[in-house]
Amino acid sequence: MLPATFPDRATTARLTARMLLDIQAVHFNAAEPFTLASGLKAPTYIDCRKLISFPRIRSTLMDFLACRVLEDAGFEAFDNIAGGETAGIPFAALVAERLGLPMTYVRKKPKGYGRNARIEGAMTPGQRVLLVEDLTTDGGSKLSFVDAIRDTGATCAHTAVIFYYGIFPETEPRLAEHGVRLHALCTWHDVLAEARRGGDFDAATLDAVETFLNAPRDWSPA
Repeated sequence: MLPATFPDRATTARLTARMLLDIQAVHFNAAEPFTLASGLKAPTYIDCRKLISFPRIRSTLMDFLACRVLEDAGFEAFDNIAGGETAGIPFAALVAERLGLPMTYVRKKPKGYGRNARIEGAMTPGQRVLLVEDLTTDGGSKLSFVDAIRDTGATCAHTAVIFYYGIFPETEPRLAEHGVRLHALCTWHDVLAEARRGGDFDAATLDAVETFLNAPRDWSPA
């Protein structure tokens, strides 16, 4: 069912951040930093996969994501919703249900037997596909998924995520160069602001996180 209301972006970002904090999907630890997929050290980590276990929060965020896509891309902009393996699959299914559209998913690599396919489900040439994922850091993994979609003859000019790091300035230009527009509900800056407002972490931890967010590549070696 299509959402009936379209909350403003500031409210969406604040509520999304609050929900992520409430289910303890957000982890801050400056003393024992996390290692990101890129190898960068960070005092931040987020686990959006936890959302699937919280029905009310999950439903609200999928309403938000559907609204964001409809508002930004248009009400008749897509023919197919694709999830990226694996974290994007449940969210793609939920968005597809709201938009009344077919759902597919994209493997990270060919499965190595049978049809050796990367696309599972029915995707046909000419379809306009929305790629749905849980989050994006620098946008790199999205490009591989987009290329796999385009290899079918379909088009993919949009990707929607719940969470966008929002700290690497090259991310959106990198996607744009590939002909892809990013839609996201909140960033680390939104989470930090809500964590300060709600007192979810001590001030010293939040100050360390803010230092990292302002200069992530300088913070890591330091």
